[in-house]
Amino acid sequence: MSRPLNVEEYREQLLAGLEPLPPRQLPLAECLGLVSAASISAHIDVPVFTNSAMDGFAVHAADVASAHPDRPVVLEVTGEVPAGSYSDLWVGDGQAVRVMTGAPLPAGADAVVPVEQTDQPVGAAPLPAQVAITGSVAEGAHIRLSGEDLREGAEVLASGTLLTAAALASAAATGHGTLSVHPRPRVAIIATGAELVEAGQPLDRGQIPDSNSVLLRGLAVDAGADPVFVTRCSDEAADLDAAIGEALQHADVVVTTGGVSAGTHDVVKNSVTASQLSFTKVAMQPGKPQAHGRLTSPDGRTVPLLALPGNPVSVFVSWFNFVVPVLDRLAARPATPGPRPGMAGADWSSPEGRRQYIPVKVLDDGSVVPAHQLGSGSHLIGSLSLADALAIIPAEVTQVHAGDEVQVLEIGARR
Repeated sequence: MSRPLNVEEYREQLLAGLEPLPPRQLPLAECLGLVSAASISAHIDVPVFTNSAMDGFAVHAADVASAHPDRPVVLEVTGEVPAGSYSDLWVGDGQAVRVMTGAPLPAGADAVVPVEQTDQPVGAAPLPAQVAITGSVAEGAHIRLSGEDLREGAEVLASGTLLTAAALASAAATGHGTLSVHPRPRVAIIATGAELVEAGQPLDRGQIPDSNSVLLRGLAVDAGADPVFVTRCSDEAADLDAAIGEALQHADVVVTTGGVSAGTHDVVKNSVTASQLSFTKVAMQPGKPQAHGRLTSPDGRTVPLLALPGNPVSVFVSWFNFVVPVLDRLAARPATPGPRPGMAGADWSSPEGRRQYIPVKVLDDGSVVPAHQLGSGSHLIGSLSLADALAIIPAEVTQVHAGDEVQVLEIGARR
């Protein structure tokens, strides 16, 4: 029998030769959290036109150079330019034009005097015939020059940029309404097991609520993926093969739970699909039995399938170690950050020869303790919501003591 793989070796198998999803052109509103598939250049100058940075009056700076609260300079007001409008008004010597923030600067003006430096009230007011300027301004004061942020043709976002809200705002400001991006991976989720019953429904003897499909749907959304197909099936191989066949019509990756261990009724091993999968053991606890393969969709796409164990905490741990890296690769996203150093805040045991991933709570002092009093258990789904992270204990360590350094893997949402 071959030795169990370690987590990194198995992850390498999953990612080998896996390419990002082909780019698609999507509206900006659908691009948050995606990765740009091409560099993005400005279609327009930013600002588009020279405009006022203040509510006030456009003037010649030289006309108001001597302005002082005790000796105001009085100018003729020849009109106004609100934001969102355009005017052919010209500011001549001894003249001023009232302007609003963001309004185009009238021709001839070279500065803006804020309304607070005039005799005019702040806010809505009739257009005066004259304005008394009570403070001087330098040439160029309170003016935003066309193109001072970016010139047309300048690169705004490089290919491979993770599109944050700020990045999308930059794209919008430079004239883009759509972007070429790697799309959000579509995930199919199939929970297997004759014992599973839809959550909230009455249970017969031997039945349990299906928490795995609920868990995986939420984790997929948290990871920035799109759960497009979620179902459960019995331990009949034909049912699973049919579910996988349907999943392949919709999904970029298929995730199953259960049926990969050594049981007589382990449905994944008994399915026709099994011939296209590699079954292995990973030296981790929980989550030892795993399987994976690459299937072909009806339209010719290559679709990874990851078959996870059935116990829900095993599913949870396997998700962060194996499914998230696959989703990151498909979405062309930078790899999710790895573990950080931490400290144990209690004693607990760990299995010899397998790396332990134990759900933990982070205490106020930053140390971590098991989320459940029983420590590690692949079935402890009822208390999983108490966990803030996963503590990682090396395979050679069998006992953790308070104060020991441990590695801590964050499990928060990354949309």
